[in-house]
Order: sequence, then structure tokens, then C-alpha cells
Amino acid sequence: MSWLRGDVERRITGATGRGVESARPLPGGCIAEVYRVFLDDDSTVVIKLARGGGLATEADMLGYLAGHSPLPVPGLIVAEDDLLILSDLGGGGRLTAASERDAAEHIAALHQVTAPRFGFDRDTLIGPLVQPNPQYANWVDFFREQRLMYMARMARERGQLSRRTFMMVKGLADKLESYLTEPPQPALIHGDLWTGNVLVAGDRIAGFVDPAIYFADPEIELAFSTLFGTFGEAFFTRYAELAPLRPGFFETRRDLYNLYPLLVHTVLFGGAYAASVERTLETYL
Repeated sequence: MSWLRGDVERRITGATGRGVESARPLPGGCIAEVYRVFLDDDSTVVIKLARGGGLATEADMLGYLAGHSPLPVPGLIVAEDDLLILSDLGGGGRLTAASERDAAEHIAALHQVTAPRFGFDRDTLIGPLVQPNPQYANWVDFFREQRLMYMARMARERGQLSRRTFMMVKGLADKLESYLTEPPQPALIHGDLWTGNVLVAGDRIAGFVDPAIYFADPEIELAFSTLFGTFGEAFFTRYAELAPLRPGFFETRRDLYNLYPLLVHTVLFGGAYAASVERTLETYL
């Protein structure tokens, strides 16, 4: 591939000590091209290339997970704003009941990593969008201001959300205490658990990629994992054995928490996602 001739190839060779043989595109994130690169000793690495930059935050998040949690994530070989060279975890399989149970064990262990306050010590990203993370003592206030209203305002400013729907979001935000309770403690979450970010190898999980981390109520993570059908019964049965779910999650709080990723998708894509936001809001107002 033409981009491998020149600076990028030299940087890969300089970091790995191996020559580049070929590369294969992989499904990627919103701000970067992603490739599996085959080296001349038959080993592979994964690279993310963003010619306009923007990868430093992802590198920080991967480094934090590697250093502060048991979650399996790619190792950072090179971490620069326009280029990440990562260890290749493999994967590429489909989720099965067995691999869902394995995923539940990984995610339950991740959620045991705690902090004194909700948020994070720096802003992070979800896809290409900034996630503000000022630290709060109160989860409901954090979710209201830094997730629900923050993303609704962005969607409104970009013309992706009608004034009527925005006011519905505000109406729900004003009465969140009717639906949400404070979790026992802030938990570290991956933050973007859709299927493409879960690498599967047979009946186990090879790793997790493209995080959007912060300290949260872990229920927002569990909710997101159902929005696009990532995990199902096998995952939740095993997770509940390790970390029992609080009553009312599926019945009341799951769809409310999924307003946040729906608003993220509304900002990025509008259309049907804005309609999904409105339908969800109608069940709470």
C-alpha cells in the first residue's frame, strides 16, 4: 500500500526492528485508518494512522487501562498523535455464549477498579467526540450535566436535534432523581462496548479496543452493551454472579442510560438516532 512507502514504513521499522512486508485494512475508529501490518519475521502489529492527529488521547486511555486495570488491551509500541503502533491481539471471531461469559469476567473485574469521584483526571473521547470529565462526588449530577445535557446541547448546536426533543431531554434531566440512585462507588468503565471493540478468539476474549474511559456507575456500561446487541443473556448471567445487578436495571434504568450513546450517534449521524432519542424520552415523560 502506497502509504507504507516512506515515513510511516520507516517509523514502523524503527519501532519494531523489522521490515514491512504487507498490510491489511481493519475496521477502524472514526478518526483513524487501521491496518494489520505483516513484518518480515512473520510477526504482526496493528497500526492506527491519523494524518491530522488526534490519537494521543486514545494512547492515554489504553495506557491507563494497561497500568490500572486487569482489562486486556493492546500494548503500546509507539504512541504519537498521528500514529499508534500496537501489539496485535488477534481476534476476529464471533461472540458465543462461552466468550460472553469470559467477557463478563473481564468487565466485572474492570468495574472493581474504583476512584473517590466520578469523571476522570482529564477529558477523554467517545469516537471523535470529547467526553468532558470534571470530577463530581455525585453520579446523578455528573450524568445529568456531563453526559445527558452536554451531548444534547452538542446535538442541538449541530442541528441534529429539534428544539422540542432538546426540551424533552431537559425535562428528563430535571427529574433524574426519580429514576436513578447513587451507585456504591465510582467504577472504571471501558465506555464503548459495542461488538466491534470486543476481540474474540474462539471461546475467550482476546482483548478490548477503542476505549472511552472514565469513572461511572457501571450500569451505564452494561446498558450500552445491549444497545447494539453486543452482549446477551450469557454475559449478564455471569456478570450478575460476580457483581449482582441492582433491582430495576433492565426495567427502568437501562433505556435511560442508553440515551447517552443515542445522543452521541445523533451528533454524528442525526436522522434515525434522533428519532430513537425521542421515542425513549416519551417512555419517561
